[in-house]
Amino acid sequence: MTGQQKNFSDDYKYLLVEVKQQIRTAQYEALQAVNKKIIALYWNIGKMIATQQQKASWGKSEVEQLAKDLQAEFPGISGFSAANLWRMRLFYESYVNNEKLAPMVREIGWSHNLVIVEKCKDDLEREFYIRMTRKFGWTKNVLIHQIENQTYEKTLLNQTNFDKTVPAEIRNQLKLAVKDEYTFDFLELADEHSERQLEQAILARVEPFLQEMGGIFAFIGSQYRLEIDEEEYFIDILLYHRRLKCLVAIELKIGKFLPEYVGKMQFYLAVLDDTVKLTDENPSIGIILCKSKQRTIVEYALKESNKPIGVGTYQVVSTLPQELKNQLPAPEQVAKLLEGVE
Repeated sequence: MTGQQKNFSDDYKYLLVEVKQQIRTAQYEALQAVNKKIIALYWNIGKMIATQQQKASWGKSEVEQLAKDLQAEFPGISGFSAANLWRMRLFYESYVNNEKLAPMVREIGWSHNLVIVEKCKDDLEREFYIRMTRKFGWTKNVLIHQIENQTYEKTLLNQTNFDKTVPAEIRNQLKLAVKDEYTFDFLELADEHSERQLEQAILARVEPFLQEMGGIFAFIGSQYRLEIDEEEYFIDILLYHRRLKCLVAIELKIGKFLPEYVGKMQFYLAVLDDTVKLTDENPSIGIILCKSKQRTIVEYALKESNKPIGVGTYQVVSTLPQELKNQLPAPEQVAKLLEGVE
């Protein structure tokens, strides 16, 4: 009898897990369907207002009256204020002539769309944040943080050698996983700090650290131990990129970038690939985070490296110089890169 009860209990546990997963999937799909209908509704309202402005010279008074009438007709439904109706018009006009982005905006929430429309300067920047929001499930606050910290510019300016060291099928996605500068404004650090203090501060705030790194990493460990011929070596922080299925070794440097850091990182990656990486995982990558760097020195240091490495800086406050903004890739290069974000 006990054996029958045990079998029943095991079957029940498996069934419960399956049912809960199906419920969550159904809830998510239902939310997605509702979101698409809401976005389509707001798009159509924006279109009608824009059309009336052109045909009948609608202005402020007509839109305010429309808002009052809609709120009176649907008192339990928010979202029909005059300000929001103008946002619907702006939303429609921002994408009506963009065949690429018009269907994509239906895949993220209305509040996310408003943030992107109002804070982003051009269609390529908007595409970047739409794709990243969709891919990583960013909340509205995380999205605002990413835009304010110039994630778009810092990602396009990143310095890596991925063009020659990683498979073509994951190259673009991997490029978008490394930034030129990381903003650790959640760390309580003095201007002068040691590498150990930096590491300990990060470990105390792992969740915001992973969000700043890209939001799709899993934390594996700090001072990750490697042993070769009875010699011990320690990687400052080891992460795992869940979507790209690869280990990510991070070295923290409180000074300027030095070329010899690349050789040390190559060694770590070689050991990880031989002793830690699983057979179905992609090659490990390295990210060297320094307080400062000279871009030309980084380029030369990475030029002959045969392991995928990126070099970035970290700041407690975001400070992307204007001269670097002017070095962003050409629009056609950006468009090609964004094709890697599904």
